[in-house]
Amino acid sequence: MSRNTKINLVLLLVVAALAVLPLALGLGDHKEEPFAGADAQAETAITELDPDYEPWFSPLYEPPSGEIESALFALQAAIGAGVLAYYFGLRRGRRQGEERAMARQEADDAGAVSAAGASGAEGA
Repeated sequence: MSRNTKINLVLLLVVAALAVLPLALGLGDHKEEPFAGADAQAETAITELDPDYEPWFSPLYEPPSGEIESALFALQAAIGAGVLAYYFGLRRGRRQGEERAMARQEADDAGAVSAAGASGAEGA
């Protein structure tokens, strides 16, 4: 087994441990809702500090359930990842195209120089 393979396996185990251990050990103080978001935690903290607090704004759309809210959040993340992947792919493609064009230009220039040299040698 190569060194890179060993390193990759160790990194994979570390990532798996970081994902599984908090769930297995029940870390966190979320007894009612284990996967509550930051918004829900902030709302709870504000209500505890100031029970008479009135929010400044109300949501434009309130999903009917937490599952739909999670699905919309995942969709938003997927669209963002797609946009980033498209941008980086486009950038890489342009860079590769420019490198190919430069290599083609250098090859054409070298061919023109050698052709000029050959025609100059024939004339002498």
